[in-house]
Amino acid sequence: MPDPRDVHRASSLVLSAAMVVIGVVMLAVTLSNGGGPLATGTLLGVLFVVAGGGRLWLTRRDDDA
Repeated sequence: MPDPRDVHRASSLVLSAAMVVIGVVMLAVTLSNGGGPLATGTLLGVLFVVAGGGRLWLTRRDDDA
């Protein structure tokens, strides 16, 4: 049986990667539909990418410690 901490870390990595993918898709859809840099989809897409990337970075940094 895997350690609960390992399960939490793996699920955090998966959900963080999903946030990055969702953000990139939001950006692509918004920009392909003519949205500008201040469109809601653009701002939310950037926020999703930053939040997911930040979580990935923190999780990976915690693994190194």
